[in-house]
Amino acid sequence: MGPEHEHGDEVHPERRLRSLEDTVRRISDSLERSKIADYVDLLNHPWRLIYLNLIGGLSRGVGLAVGFTVLGALLIYVLTRSFILNLPLVGNFLGELVWIIQQYLKARP
Repeated sequence: MGPEHEHGDEVHPERRLRSLEDTVRRISDSLERSKIADYVDLLNHPWRLIYLNLIGGLSRGVGLAVGFTVLGALLIYVLTRSFILNLPLVGNFLGELVWIIQQYLKARP
């Protein structure tokens, strides 16, 4: 047996080259799918990164405020229209709360 049989890589350099090309192609495809170029672009333009994060934060904040307001209003509506108000503890609490709010509104200039 000659030395060319000891190392399989030396026997078929074309096969090894094709395998290497396939590997490079797979890595390239993976990087494209992960949007690494967009991330690097953002790192190279810090003001754009700040702008996008500011807009994203404002959007999340507004969405949270609107969602909480809608859920709170819905909860209050359901509580006022349901039988829960007939319970003495909850009814007294809500009655006192309404009285406090009325007193506050009367005291306002």
